[in-house]
Amino acid sequence: MSNQPRVLSGIQPTGESMQLGNYLGAVRNWVQMQDGFDAYYCVVDLHAITLDPPEPAALRQRTRIVAAQLLAAGLDPDRCALFVQSHVPEHPQLSWVLECLTGFGEASRMTQFKDKSAKAGVDRQGVGLFTYPILQAADILLYQADQVPIGEDQRQHLELTRNLAQRFNARYGQTFVVPEAYIPKGAAKILDLQDPTAKMSKSRPEAGTVYLSDEPAVITKKVRRAVTDTDGEIRYDPERKPGLSNLLAIHAAFTDAGIDSVEKEFSGQGYGALKNAVAESVIAFAQPFAARSRELLDDPAELDRILAKGAERARALASVTMADAYAKVGFLPAVVG
Repeated sequence: MSNQPRVLSGIQPTGESMQLGNYLGAVRNWVQMQDGFDAYYCVVDLHAITLDPPEPAALRQRTRIVAAQLLAAGLDPDRCALFVQSHVPEHPQLSWVLECLTGFGEASRMTQFKDKSAKAGVDRQGVGLFTYPILQAADILLYQADQVPIGEDQRQHLELTRNLAQRFNARYGQTFVVPEAYIPKGAAKILDLQDPTAKMSKSRPEAGTVYLSDEPAVITKKVRRAVTDTDGEIRYDPERKPGLSNLLAIHAAFTDAGIDSVEKEFSGQGYGALKNAVAESVIAFAQPFAARSRELLDDPAELDRILAKGAERARALASVTMADAYAKVGFLPAVVG
């Protein structure tokens, strides 16, 4: 048992590739956290069917793709547990227990449910969208995570997780660790290249989103067409110059340079020089990343072996938590044999 604080985070298998915002905003920090934390990282395929479930073959392929890309990004199965959510049946088991402790009004106030149901209408949404944050709470609490890396948009869900842990503990006795938010130092919020008022996302038009599997020519084209402004001054000012500031942040992240030093480097050079440098720094990472991802995907048996090893490690912890929770709720234990 590790004496390090435990951390849990997950990523959905959506689309055919990780995009720049996923990597710089989350995954790069996961890689760094492997040495300071007892780290559990999950491909959350159960969450992937919440809205518009993909075809079964596509879901399986996307699950392998995101697992391969996480490994290509630097996750090491000897330094963390990398696993697939559906390989650990305790996730939905604990979710049901927590659902029974969650108020209807409490769940309906979750921002994601309100926003997405408002767009398509409540009657057209599956119940999974309503209970999504509770399954997310189960994901975290199963592993007794001390900390959870989150962005600002996930604070409400983590607060629900904390509330449910405290509620269960108050009713049944100390069972779950109440997790804290972990805000990684230097975490980058990457914006859409065509609309720098919005976060880069797979759900947005492709022209503003850089995928790490994009060919170099495609990356260069997208970066060169990034929206900036007309004053021509290289200055980091997210409020007044969001597009330019986004490019500075991307270049700083991939070159491990401070924003100030990037500003000085390109002072007086114009936006074209900065865009060319940004494209080059992204490509320098993306090309070996894509090659390693393809190598892993070309050996699905080995990839599945790595995921099975991660699931075994995850279940060793999750099964203990689940057995304790079930016993405290009062469920009759199953007798084997």
